[in-house]
Amino acid sequence: MAIQSYALASQRIGRLKGEILAHAVAVEVLGITGMQRQIPKNSGDTVVYRRWLPYGGTSGAVSGGGIDPQDRFFANNTTVDRTAAMASAHLTAEGVTPAAETLTPVDVTVALQQYSVLYGLTDKTVDLYEDDVAEEMKKQTGERVGLLREMVRYGALTGCTNVFYSGGASRAAISGKLTLNLLRKISRSLQGNHARRITSVLAPSANFATAPVEASYLVFGSSDLESDVRDIPGFIPVASYGSRKPINENEIGAVENFRFITSPELVAIQDAATSTTASAYGLLTTTGTNPDVYRVIVAAEDAWGQVALRGGDALDPSYIPPGQKDKNDPLGQRGYIGAKFYMNATVLNNGWMAIAEVGASAL
Repeated sequence: MAIQSYALASQRIGRLKGEILAHAVAVEVLGITGMQRQIPKNSGDTVVYRRWLPYGGTSGAVSGGGIDPQDRFFANNTTVDRTAAMASAHLTAEGVTPAAETLTPVDVTVALQQYSVLYGLTDKTVDLYEDDVAEEMKKQTGERVGLLREMVRYGALTGCTNVFYSGGASRAAISGKLTLNLLRKISRSLQGNHARRITSVLAPSANFATAPVEASYLVFGSSDLESDVRDIPGFIPVASYGSRKPINENEIGAVENFRFITSPELVAIQDAATSTTASAYGLLTTTGTNPDVYRVIVAAEDAWGQVALRGGDALDPSYIPPGQKDKNDPLGQRGYIGAKFYMNATVLNNGWMAIAEVGASAL
């Protein structure tokens, strides 16, 4: 197990004191949405999300860039006149009791997973270092927990099957950036699937409290895409909102029924557009050959869910300072700082969210 020893970091004895270089603080943005569930302690590790299919719906899955049959009354390609069929199916004859129907549930099961962060240090580090290493470890434990939580969410949400590709028909063929036309295609898909705009977000609270917001679809993407977002026709920056309030400190603006939130943690897949040359389309690339691909999450209400342990045990920090002696450390030479927590996330309805896979302008 790695443990911070006295020789692992440059000493600053005899040097001018100053602030330790600022760390890149993890930005946690995805957690403001999602259907929240908390499991009480000693109640098992599984949550079942349930929704009921609408009239005419089926339990099929949405394909990329399409309409989810689960949430359409009738598919777009049906030969039936939707208006006439809907009315005809509900005609009621005089004196005849109509046939009763039932509802069909769709269940999505998710299990809590345990995650942890742990740093170690020695008594010599505590006794002789000029810097407060233990305090810095506490700070970085919190930042790392935030990053880890964000990556759990990001990994789950990018598994959405409703995918739109900019300038191509696959990830390998991506040749464009995030555009208004692509956003409108996504909006058409979401509205066709009866996806409701988000009207409340999770406030920064241990109690999963919510705060009301103006109805919109939320778009989460890498901060590398900020210049492309600002170039979209009709973009309104946060500074010009007037009476409208930003829903998060990382919100940069809005276009039509979309609001944009960026984070440096929502990184690209390097050189993933393997059939495209980055220089030909002016797109950002890591190696100088193929464009990097960014996955932009567009979320409607209740599109996904996140689960945590309820109460004070949701995040369990630990600090064992050097000096505490036991049979495993009889001289009290080692100490530990860290935290553990339970959580998980899952897509609940692929038709109520979308992934836009895009490139970023090289600038």
